[in-house]
Amino acid sequence: MDLFAGDTGVKLQKTIMIMVCVLALFLGITTIGSVMGWRYIGAGIAATNTIIVSGHGEVLAVPDIATFTVSVVSDKATVAEAQSDSAQKSNAVTVYLTGAGVDAKDIQTTDYSITPQYDYVQTACAVGIPCPPGNQALKGYEVRQTTTVKVRDTSKAGDLLAGVGSRGATGVSGLTFTLDNPDSVQAQARDKAITDAKLKASALAKSLGVSLVRIVTYTEGGSNQRMIYPTMMAGVTMGATAPSISVGQNTITSDVSVTYEII
Repeated sequence: MDLFAGDTGVKLQKTIMIMVCVLALFLGITTIGSVMGWRYIGAGIAATNTIIVSGHGEVLAVPDIATFTVSVVSDKATVAEAQSDSAQKSNAVTVYLTGAGVDAKDIQTTDYSITPQYDYVQTACAVGIPCPPGNQALKGYEVRQTTTVKVRDTSKAGDLLAGVGSRGATGVSGLTFTLDNPDSVQAQARDKAITDAKLKASALAKSLGVSLVRIVTYTEGGSNQRMIYPTMMAGVTMGATAPSISVGQNTITSDVSVTYEII
């Protein structure tokens, strides 16, 4: 009797074909899973043959932020007098800065101190008689207020330095030029450092007669932004003539270290 004869046979053939297809699909999935499993066997084993290369990257960028500090010092007989005088001078400086276009949020008081001031008084004594030690006599109080100013228009830096001096500032210092958002420039320096490391690895592998397999480890050293520190004017007050300030360029650097497995 022919099992595949008639309608029943046709149905049986279709059933067998479906079973064969399902079995083939199952075997295919099992085979793929086994191959993928082989891929990861030993993947966690530390590489024994490696080379380590370093990369360095530099990017030049024109600073867009200037920062400096303004100090106001007042010496008076009482704390209240010294505070009042200091407040008047500091407020005058702030009013000038905001009027010159500096945003209030970019003006920050970073230090405020009150310090007693003394005179050393030596007691008079007769000739030939040992003199007793001298004494300290309170002569007044010093109030010092330090304000940090961020200037977003670096072309105004020179004018602002001169301006605060004529509004009661006792000293100006710490002028620096930086980048307001250095992340993008830092990323460029890092990309250059990685490219430098890749080129070194390829050249080294060629010289050694080996092949690069994969990156085993990657570390990024401390980045650096070499800034310009212009010479500041000293003295109690500054003249009305604005100093010539050079913004220049800052060098942003990045250093990486890459370990390659080799064969």
